[in-house]
Amino acid sequence: MGLTGLSRRERQIMDVLYRKGRATAAEILEELPEPPSNSAVRAMLRTLEEKKHVRHQAEDLRYIYMPVVPREKARRSAVAHLVETFFDGSAEQAVATLLRVSSADLTPEDFDRLAALIEEARKEGR
Repeated sequence: MGLTGLSRRERQIMDVLYRKGRATAAEILEELPEPPSNSAVRAMLRTLEEKKHVRHQAEDLRYIYMPVVPREKARRSAVAHLVETFFDGSAEQAVATLLRVSSADLTPEDFDRLAALIEEARKEGR
């Protein structure tokens, strides 16, 4: 289950929940850029629950919201969708593009870690 099909605001709410792990509607509202009304955030949280992205539990007379799908699983799903949509399913093209876009920001240690991940993936692929 990925985060595709969510509105910009719904994605922002999910970003807050992934950063915080769990939060009340008021805490989410504090973190949103150009925050909407409290009732709008609560309505979006209900929608996210209906879409099975968020669940809540009652604690001390308030609802605490948390993501249903672990962040790493959502991340993998989003990347798979991105690769399929923009790179015709080619992980090589996606990685090459990422390197072209962000290579100036990568440290020598980052390149070493990436090389190790590539070597590990190469071994697992055999």
